[in-house]
Amino acid sequence: MERNRPGGRCLDRTRRTDEDPARTSGSPFRYHTLNILEALPRIEGNPYLFLGARHGRPLSNMALLQLMRGMGYGVDGNRGDYVPHGFRSSFRDWSGEVSSFPRDVAEMALAHVIENKVEAAYRRGDLFAKRRKMMQEWADYVNKQQAEVIPLNKHA
Repeated sequence: MERNRPGGRCLDRTRRTDEDPARTSGSPFRYHTLNILEALPRIEGNPYLFLGARHGRPLSNMALLQLMRGMGYGVDGNRGDYVPHGFRSSFRDWSGEVSSFPRDVAEMALAHVIENKVEAAYRRGDLFAKRRKMMQEWADYVNKQQAEVIPLNKHA
């Protein structure tokens, strides 16, 4: 992920959205998440955290889908119909059904664009503090759940 480029995220917790490259919003990473990201191997001169197959390019938005398909997941997969969008959908379901955070906070956390132009014109804040609290509660919720862990590494 590249610093201050459309679709990129950087460790100083700012990013520009794909929908509006001029609009900068915070990315409320929690400290343990930052520690993981900062520990990732880096290639000097390459600004991305998740490197793509082509030099100087980020990991493709299709990479996780391809990985999951190779493991037998996806539409008509022999191990289940799970797709990457399910990760985002799970978060959205939790935020609406389990948490007490307002809908606007969840929508901003998912970087959804406000379709109503009047509402968008008046929405000036980034809800950063509320999104940070939401991300911590989501992390706490996910970490206490009992689930089958499916290794992503075929050699695991």
